[in-house]
Amino acid sequence: MSSDELNIVLIGVLGLLGLGFYGLLALRNLVKLVIALQILVKAAILGLVVAGNAGDNIGLSQSLAVTVIVADTVVAVIALALVVQIRRRVGTMDVRDLAQLQG
Repeated sequence: MSSDELNIVLIGVLGLLGLGFYGLLALRNLVKLVIALQILVKAAILGLVVAGNAGDNIGLSQSLAVTVIVADTVVAVIALALVVQIRRRVGTMDVRDLAQLQG
């Protein structure tokens, strides 16, 4: 991979990281927060693969990427299941309303 291609991909990684962090800070809906976390993880996966390609160890980086994808999918499914239960029991998915719960 040439340095120009590497720079373009790294700019993409930084863009995804920025978008994910902005989503975590700005959004209040729990489903949108899970999506923002997914964007952050995809940026990390892309960074892993690019680092493996740049270091001539693409096999290791791809196996790590697959492992992260599997773990991330499990986390996303559990988080969305929790969001559904929160919506059923509380009636809202807004973080500000959930922060005011006591009990």
